[in-house]
Amino acid sequence: MDTTVIAAALDQVAPRLKRLRTARGLTLTGLAATTGISKSTLSRLETGQRRPSLELLLPLAQAYRVPLDDLVGAPEVADPRLRLKPRRARGRTVIPLTQQPGGIQARKILIPIATAEPALRSHEGHEWLFVLTGRMRLLLGEQDLVLGRGEVAEFDTHVPHWFGSTGDDSAEVLSLFGEQGERIHVRAKAGRT
Repeated sequence: MDTTVIAAALDQVAPRLKRLRTARGLTLTGLAATTGISKSTLSRLETGQRRPSLELLLPLAQAYRVPLDDLVGAPEVADPRLRLKPRRARGRTVIPLTQQPGGIQARKILIPIATAEPALRSHEGHEWLFVLTGRMRLLLGEQDLVLGRGEVAEFDTHVPHWFGSTGDDSAEVLSLFGEQGERIHVRAKAGRT
């Protein structure tokens, strides 16, 4: 966190402490008796002449019955939910899982049951596909593969390729794609024998 942000937050503690005390109708003497903090220290905290510390703020938060975050004006925690915007591409639903452009892009792809003839294509990049549900058909050069749930394929996208459902079932696939040819590196611990 930026030191200027910290300093600004600390500067707001003094008036916040004074507002809390007066709103509750407490005197410095009464608050000192409740918290065990001297009246002069409380006064200096409220006027900004003393920097607040955790050992001073914790008993004050307890006396005021407020979270410590309220005393220091901690920023609200951002909503952790991502607002993913699915899009349609060639009859599939593509849900982007990465927000930043460039680098490796993660996507969840929902592939419906397909009856259309596969059209192979090639382009710059490297792709890694993991089948989440269903069965996926992958045409890669001369190879015609069917991958089931939990299976993975990794390939250079310069090789003519196509992937879709097997025609019998829809499939959900996790795709990691690097436009510049970045490869996925999987590190696993060696098994014990």
